[in-house]
Amino acid sequence: MSKIKTSFFCQQCGYESVKWAGQCPSCSQWNSFVEEQSQKDNSKNNNTWKDYNEEKRITKTIALSKIKSSEEKRMPTADPELNRVLGGGIVPGSLVLVAGEPGIGKSTLFLQNGLWLKDIIVLYVSGEESEQQIKMRAERMKQGPSSGIGDNFYLLTETSTQTIFQEIKKLKPQLVIVDSIQTLQTPFIDSSPGSVSQIRECAAEFQRFAKETNTPVFLIGHITKDGSIAGPKILEHMVDTVLQFEGDRHYAYRILRTLKNRFGSTAELGIYEMTSEGMRGVLNPSEILITQKEEQLSGIAIAATIEGLRPLLIEVQALVTQSVYGTPQRTVTGFDLRRLQLLLAVLEKRGGFHFGVKDVFLNIAGGIKVEDPSIDLAVLCALLSSYEDVPIPQQICFAGEVGLSGEIRAVNRIDQRIAEAEKLGFEKIIVSKYNQKGLAKQKFNIEIVTMGRVEEVYKHLF
Repeated sequence: MSKIKTSFFCQQCGYESVKWAGQCPSCSQWNSFVEEQSQKDNSKNNNTWKDYNEEKRITKTIALSKIKSSEEKRMPTADPELNRVLGGGIVPGSLVLVAGEPGIGKSTLFLQNGLWLKDIIVLYVSGEESEQQIKMRAERMKQGPSSGIGDNFYLLTETSTQTIFQEIKKLKPQLVIVDSIQTLQTPFIDSSPGSVSQIRECAAEFQRFAKETNTPVFLIGHITKDGSIAGPKILEHMVDTVLQFEGDRHYAYRILRTLKNRFGSTAELGIYEMTSEGMRGVLNPSEILITQKEEQLSGIAIAATIEGLRPLLIEVQALVTQSVYGTPQRTVTGFDLRRLQLLLAVLEKRGGFHFGVKDVFLNIAGGIKVEDPSIDLAVLCALLSSYEDVPIPQQICFAGEVGLSGEIRAVNRIDQRIAEAEKLGFEKIIVSKYNQKGLAKQKFNIEIVTMGRVEEVYKHLF
């Protein structure tokens, strides 16, 4: 039996040290070191996957030119939004980490996706709920045995990884869903579930299983109060794909965002609506992100943005009021505060508008967070509309980045933005004149107005 070795780990970043320290030298957090067992007793570890499938893995050194390349066959799910964020479907042998706040709908989403995969054997491992709770949830989603779904869907309520792997060897599933990685415990490390060393070792065991047997594994994870994924940062390095499930619990809409993807784009976005029967994918999100109004209101502008491959039209709401206190307020929801201050400075310097004595409030409708710089022009027009108290006509939308000298800069994939605006019935779109090169105006039935400076936009609208 090997000697038990202990080390000190930072609970925030997973940094390992031989002695205790007050402050972590890696992430500078105070009082985050805990003592845990670092060297496991491998004498009882019998997790070898040589007999699991017929294909024997090559364990010798091989030249890159000798490796036969083959098209990666993906396993498409019945959920188009999940297919989109994964890059076209589930890759065999991939390890996917899904993180989100408690109660956001992670378990519901992957329970229903597991039940929809009728042609393959799915094992759902739950360390948080009992079989009865999961059965009740499946029946609530009208996915129970009476609906004819669930014959190839197997449940296991267990937290010990060794017991889980023994069951996996008997069942030989083609997809494994683990809910959640923080509840699992390996018997080779003497620390409590959820600790840095336990999460790291359990994830490593599932990574080894996924790669050696070519079986995809979904690990559902928790997040900390500051919004980062619970556990050491190495957990995100180990997995192939990291998905963040986010959204305000007061809204019905949820966003599945790709933070890391070895098999596809990291700019993709899936939008779901939380219903009593589970998660419903939203195929046309532009319609839900633009509120329907009977009368025209000031401070509202529509921006044509792109998230991944998908064009979205979103509503930007601004409110500019006289500042009551000495220091004017700047409050934003779903937008970068520093970017707002930059745009206010451009308006102050280039347009002569006195925003320094005004409170400014900005909101992106629908609870969505936007990082695309092409939203700048819509934000600027919403601010001017509220400042002048003059509504912008409802049939106008905007796509353009604003530079520090007040110029409107070109944005990428302008054709897709214009096509989406035309599809939703907009009559006019204002874009940068520097986008004219690759733009064929005659193929669109929407009026395209090109402008080069912020002052021109102000004169055109107000």
